[in-house]
Amino acid sequence: MVFTTAMMMVRSRGPDEFWRKRKIFKIAAHFSGRRRNCYSIAIKAVHRALQFATIGRTVRKSDMIDLWNTRIRAGCEEHGIEINNFKDSLSRCDIQLNKKVLADLAIWEPNSFKALSDLAKSVSIDYNLPGTEKYDKPTNVVTRGLLKK
Repeated sequence: MVFTTAMMMVRSRGPDEFWRKRKIFKIAAHFSGRRRNCYSIAIKAVHRALQFATIGRTVRKSDMIDLWNTRIRAGCEEHGIEINNFKDSLSRCDIQLNKKVLADLAIWEPNSFKALSDLAKSVSIDYNLPGTEKYDKPTNVVTRGLLKK
């Protein structure tokens, strides 16, 4: 492409504009009406949608953490142990399960979660953690190697 003047070079937009617009229209493909077809309206809608998508990623993370905490708390209440004692006892036993795994166990594997809660009850009684006076020590749990410290 030959430009006779600098002014003609500035006015020539070429393929760059096509690809820039294509990128916006590709994101706006699922919008309706002029937000999908008109570039000046589509670009505003796309920028707004991308802002909401950015905010939504952090909101989704906090929502999932709240859901996991609710499920773990419900499982602990079902088996009669306080959630703080449950977490503290598991950490003393070197059982390193994160919130997501504990929540999945509480919902989909209730027997496994019951075994963990029985172990936590037994350990919390052994370590004499606060609030353990109301717990009955489970008979089917063996805690080997746990020494009072």
